[in-house]
Amino acid sequence: MKYGVHSYIFTERWSDDSLHVLDTIRELGGSLVEVPVGDDLAYAPALTRRRAEALSLELSIGPGGVWPVECDLSADDAADRRLGLAWHKRQVDFAAELGAVAYCGALYGHPGVVKRRLPPPDELPRTAEMLHLLAEHARRRGVLIVLEPMSHFRTHLINTSEQAMQLLALADHENLMLLLDTYHLVTEVRDYAAAMRCALPRLWGIHACENDRGVPGGGLVPWDDVFSALGAGGFDGYMVLETYNSSLGDFAWRHVMFHNVCPDGPAFVRRGLQFLEEQAARHADAGRR
Repeated sequence: MKYGVHSYIFTERWSDDSLHVLDTIRELGGSLVEVPVGDDLAYAPALTRRRAEALSLELSIGPGGVWPVECDLSADDAADRRLGLAWHKRQVDFAAELGAVAYCGALYGHPGVVKRRLPPPDELPRTAEMLHLLAEHARRRGVLIVLEPMSHFRTHLINTSEQAMQLLALADHENLMLLLDTYHLVTEVRDYAAAMRCALPRLWGIHACENDRGVPGGGLVPWDDVFSALGAGGFDGYMVLETYNSSLGDFAWRHVMFHNVCPDGPAFVRRGLQFLEEQAARHADAGRR
């Protein structure tokens, strides 16, 4: 298992002045850093790439800046779906320049768009068609497309492992993988182990935090179930700590996190990685008995 850290634990925006964050994450024990992309984020990919390579860090990206709502692979309007495909292709191209291994997120729709209706019969098939095209473009650029189910407060499309696997089957492209978020799963599943087992054939990684987006451990997430399922399935992907630093002005509040669960980025990462590594070791020992 490999451990990563989202840059939001340290900084609200990624820029050419953020490179020191990579050094900090490496010193704390991370081996991958997820950085945001968006229309309002302008940084030189070569600078971040060089620093990451010098530190032997891998990179992944995800939409975190401005993402126009009409750029939606699942949109009812075919023109908006084409806009979405073009927008995501640009992020893939940026990922390739950055040397990122994956482009991650709820890329099948647009987070925050929740349509309260019975789904049209063509909604998933047309989304899958666009994802296939995106995945093929990304394959040519050497970037994985990694889809993240989110809670029903963020999207109506893909909330569970089962739904995500159904979408992957429809999209039918080997360059599509999955990322499960332990925070989003709280409102969507009753059995975390079953959710992990369902996704394992295409599971690239986990976004790890508590039900309140706090440091892993001590909350409602059943970590024993998570690690027992991952261990039994031979998971060797990424476990990425993710939250919003709550000491950066109103940054966390603007992301609908109203409690002070991450006032200290390094402390969050130290505690989080220690907890995750202990869980992984304990379940590995149990599996050898």
